[in-house]
Amino acid sequence: MGIFAAIGVIVPFPFYFWLWTNPQSWVELCGKGRDPSKVMANVSHLLKLVQFLSLFSVSYNYLSWPPPLYFWPLFLFGQFLNFRVYQLLGESGTYYGVRFGKNIPWVTEFPFGVIRDPQYVGSIMSLLPCLYWVPFQYILLWSLGYVFMIYVELKEDPATRAKLIS
Repeated sequence: MGIFAAIGVIVPFPFYFWLWTNPQSWVELCGKGRDPSKVMANVSHLLKLVQFLSLFSVSYNYLSWPPPLYFWPLFLFGQFLNFRVYQLLGESGTYYGVRFGKNIPWVTEFPFGVIRDPQYVGSIMSLLPCLYWVPFQYILLWSLGYVFMIYVELKEDPATRAKLIS
């Protein structure tokens, strides 16, 4: 396993863990007048780029097209779940707004109430078809990062939520 590719694949998860467990630190670091969810989204997009570049660096068959048939239903349904979560929660709901002291309404529409942790499930579903191009250990590592965050976010203590800086 390429150590740099492996690090690139898991690099967002310590960041997410830190934000989940220390939301007040993040709010203070962002400062007055800056939306901590927006800043998290921007940093997360950069880290996602690092993940994709890491996968690309170890991929094979990347010129091979079309992908196998199993690719399309897994990838498309996974992306649908991600899109739907973002559509229902918005940026603040998706990027830990509740942890940063924002009032995020509880959502029960599909996929919530049907699929537990639909964003992470959708992300894993989108990764699995990439096994056609990327070695198993990198997809497994990335997926385990999502499973780790599911476990971390399972225990949310409202008392540890941040207070927004006005």
